[in-house]
Amino acid sequence: MFVLTSIMAHAQADLPTSNVIGLYINPAFMRVSNSDTDSGPFAFLGNNTTERMFYGASIGGYYDFFHGKSFNAGADVRDTIVHGNNASLNSFLLGARVEAKPIAFSLKPYAELLGGVGSSKPPTSSVHVSRAAYGVFGGVDYQFSNHVDFRMVEVGYGSVQTVNSGNFGGPVSLPASKLLTISTGLVFHFNAP
Repeated sequence: MFVLTSIMAHAQADLPTSNVIGLYINPAFMRVSNSDTDSGPFAFLGNNTTERMFYGASIGGYYDFFHGKSFNAGADVRDTIVHGNNASLNSFLLGARVEAKPIAFSLKPYAELLGGVGSSKPPTSSVHVSRAAYGVFGGVDYQFSNHVDFRMVEVGYGSVQTVNSGNFGGPVSLPASKLLTISTGLVFHFNAP
C-alpha cells in the first residue's frame, strides 16, 4: 500500500500546477496550389498558374488548460500572413491543441486542428475576398529553457477558397486552394496567473 501511495504522489507531483500560455512569431513558407488555372486581374496565383510559393510569418499563441499524465491540451489562435507574386493571403485560425509531455531529449510533439477565415488579394487588384478556412498542424518543439522552446519544425495542411475570376462573374469558379505550410522559430511560454 505504501509503494502504491508513493507512486501516485510522485505521478501527481509531475503534473503542472498551473496553466501555460505560449506566444510565437515564426517565419512561414506556404505552397498554395489549385487543380485549375485562372487568368485575368483576379487570378490569385497569377495567369494560368496552378501553384506558387508564398512567404511570411505565423503569429499566435496557445493556452494549455488541461494537464493529463502524458499530455497537455488547450487552444491555439494564430494569424498567418504570407505574400507571393504581389498577391497576399491572411489566414486567421483558432482551435484545439494537444501536446505530449517532454519525451527523450526534451522534445515535445504536438498537433492542432484549427478553423477560421482566410482573406486573399490577387496580384493585380486591391479586392480582398474572405472565405472559411481550416488547417491541421503538427510539429516538434525542443525545450531548452524554462520559458523558451525552439520550434524545430511545424508542418500544416489546410484549405481556403482564394479570390478568383469566378467571384466576379468570370467563366470558371475555382475549387478551394490547398495550403502546405512549413514553419520554424521560437516559442515563449510562461505560467498563467
